[in-house]
Amino acid sequence: MKFTLKDYQEEAVGDVLININKAAKRWHEDNDIHAFSLTATTGAGKTVMAAAVFEALFYGDDTYDFEADPTATVIWFSDDPSLNEQTRYRLMEAADKLDFSDLEVVDNTFAKEKLEPGKIYFLNTQKLSKSSLLVRGHRDTEEIDPDQQEIFPDSRPDSRAFTIWDIIQNTIEDSERTLYLVLDEAHRGMGKSSTSNGDKSTIVKRLINGAGSVPAIPIVWGISATVERFNKAIEAAEKRSTLPNVIVDSAKVQESGLLKDTIILDNPEGVGQFDTVLVRRGAQKIKESSEAWKNYADQQGEKNAVLPLMVLQVPNTPDPDSIGVALDTIFSEWPDINPSSAAHVFGEHKTLIFGGHAVKYVSPQRVQDETKIRILIAKDAISTGWDCPRAEVMVSFRPAKDKTHITQLLGRMVRTPLARRIPGNERLNSVDCLLPFFDAKSVEAVADALMTGGAEEEQSTIVGRKVLINPIETKPNPSIDEKVWECFEALPSQSLPRKEAKPIKRLTALAQEFAADNIIPDAGKKAHSELHKALDAASKRYSSEIDKARNQTLVVKGRSLVTDLADQSKSFNEFVEDADFTVIYDSFRRAARVMSPDLARTYAEYLAATKEGDDEELLTEAYTDIASMGLVPDIQKYLDSEADVLAKKWFAEKRVEIKGQSDERQEVYRDLKSWSKEPEIIDLVKPKSWMMATTILEKEVETPIKKHLHHMMCDEVDKMFPCDLNDWESEVLATESARNEFVTWYRNPARTSQDSLGIAYEEDKTFKIMRPDFIFFSTDDSENVIADIVDPHGTHLSDAMPKLLGLAAYAEEHAKYYRRIDAVAKVGEKFKVIDLKEKESRAAISQSTSAKSLFESSIAQDY
Repeated sequence: MKFTLKDYQEEAVGDVLININKAAKRWHEDNDIHAFSLTATTGAGKTVMAAAVFEALFYGDDTYDFEADPTATVIWFSDDPSLNEQTRYRLMEAADKLDFSDLEVVDNTFAKEKLEPGKIYFLNTQKLSKSSLLVRGHRDTEEIDPDQQEIFPDSRPDSRAFTIWDIIQNTIEDSERTLYLVLDEAHRGMGKSSTSNGDKSTIVKRLINGAGSVPAIPIVWGISATVERFNKAIEAAEKRSTLPNVIVDSAKVQESGLLKDTIILDNPEGVGQFDTVLVRRGAQKIKESSEAWKNYADQQGEKNAVLPLMVLQVPNTPDPDSIGVALDTIFSEWPDINPSSAAHVFGEHKTLIFGGHAVKYVSPQRVQDETKIRILIAKDAISTGWDCPRAEVMVSFRPAKDKTHITQLLGRMVRTPLARRIPGNERLNSVDCLLPFFDAKSVEAVADALMTGGAEEEQSTIVGRKVLINPIETKPNPSIDEKVWECFEALPSQSLPRKEAKPIKRLTALAQEFAADNIIPDAGKKAHSELHKALDAASKRYSSEIDKARNQTLVVKGRSLVTDLADQSKSFNEFVEDADFTVIYDSFRRAARVMSPDLARTYAEYLAATKEGDDEELLTEAYTDIASMGLVPDIQKYLDSEADVLAKKWFAEKRVEIKGQSDERQEVYRDLKSWSKEPEIIDLVKPKSWMMATTILEKEVETPIKKHLHHMMCDEVDKMFPCDLNDWESEVLATESARNEFVTWYRNPARTSQDSLGIAYEEDKTFKIMRPDFIFFSTDDSENVIADIVDPHGTHLSDAMPKLLGLAAYAEEHAKYYRRIDAVAKVGEKFKVIDLKEKESRAAISQSTSAKSLFESSIAQDY
């Protein structure tokens, strides 16, 4: 793979490959047919995950211990040829082992007898429709099939020996081929055939269930953000078994930084039906965004800045003159661009006239790469599967009844332009939507849909993101001394560890990055050299276990069946043979998958180089040694431990050099830190921009949010910070800000971001991250800045005790960074506090099962 997979992507790929392996085995052994789905939110990188699966399927993958399937043939099916072309390009972009010859679009001239192994064939609904040349002449042998194709007995083209249905049938019936069907956007086409989507529904069901002489495709994999309808259809299918569906945790996708954190809905009071005020405001926003991206690129030393895009969303029957007025307004407000910067994605694939402007057509999948386009005119959701990370501002001219079309299009705009979160800059991690035709009630409905989702057909698949209505921007408070920010940035935050961590893989990847940044020249060789020493030590420590394992490696045991034809008796004779090179090499490869193929190779070369003799014999002996070591589980544990120690040592030693890298490079190292079984310490980043709500909109009633003094972030007008606090939080803020030594406070963001302090805790054997509500900063007698964590800690929730245990563990390890680490809760009419820096408090927490009882016990004091 050309891309390093995110944690959740790697987990999903592993689970998909497990399903594929089981399904293929059961098909070949028992002719059982199977199906499963992959559910992942928009922007999660479904195509990247698919690319990793296909590379493993065709070429094998040691990371997943997956053997290549030489019989594998894949059909990728969608209802949109342009989407297929976009998917084909993305697969090529992500995979380094697939080339264009492996990815074939099936056109009307396709005339093979069977689909070939090792290839992905792209099909779409139109290619399998009744009138398509690919199906003309196909006749089902089973007349009772209600979905059979219309018959064209005399219309099979002379040059075509097989229809596409014949080709699919021939492929399925060939024992040397295994046909996989991948349904892209699998929720589409699974409804009743009487709907407007009936053609696709019939075709998809034929592929899944078979029809007439054409058998069902053996293995079906559905991919979508909303696959409920697909799953129900599969459950109802006859004779098809289901495998566990693979569901990607949307919270992990959001944590990854691949998706924008914030959606801003603008609907200022006093703006009526079509008004250029919001168009002008949208132009200002995209202009400001362009300047912000340019400044960021200059700061990072990047030559090419992100060129953000503005989307004008219009009704299905738009007034060309109104669009022309909007364009006039934009060009007047944003003189840096010219009319050639506008394009449309209407069904009319030609240049259209809007007012005095001739606007060219662009296909949706090209918008992201056509960076000269800065204004895009669109109707509803454009097309399924389209997305454009550059799109950062949308002005929608659609009426309030079209909430669904707005949320769908916003769902196409959620990817971050650089595939990572910009540290501390919420402005560059957000998307703006301006709604001139919406009243307060309709805006609230859109916000609810974005945060909670709707019916399956309407889900925006961006549930859980922060949605703000008419927010303001806050920046670092100019009255806060830089020493406070230095104290803040020194606080230890924790990462969420990986479910399946591989220390050797992490060390190897870290070495590659250090070498690339010239932080440690030849880091890869140095890492392997240290691991070679570890393996040398392990070979001595576990010598007796290795000797026993060597006998298993060098000897092949078996039994032969002997049949006496005279008395019809059968017996088994055991035999023992010496292993040949092929057997030894296979054992070596199995060991290499566990310890790392690259390390196994270099260690074999290292062992062979330390001895004299025939090179081939020395290498065989080295393979035998490594194969034997691979059969001793304790050696792998020891090797993992040594790799983990070296990685942590390098992270600690090179911390300053890492901090000196660009944001992009720092994010690489931040990600590598998380490749651990335990939480790792990551740096906090000073925030540059936060978008904050100023009102709460509920049931059409707007309630102003109270503003507070002395926060580390503030607006530019009155230097205050808008923040909605509950009763407990208000009590804590009032108490802490009244202390004589108090300087400032920090409302710790509840979201995943580089400027949010995270503390790991374990619940149900799974690590999660809590984010304490407040960090307060004060000065001691020597005018040194000191930090306090004060967390209003609810006791009634199921995660109260796990979070308290995590906070206590954090306090024990990182006490030196804080004056106080306090958990506060209300007991009766009093607020109580537990000082987590006290050893007795931590001991009591470790032995308790109830957070409530702890706050009622003697370790809790009056707050």
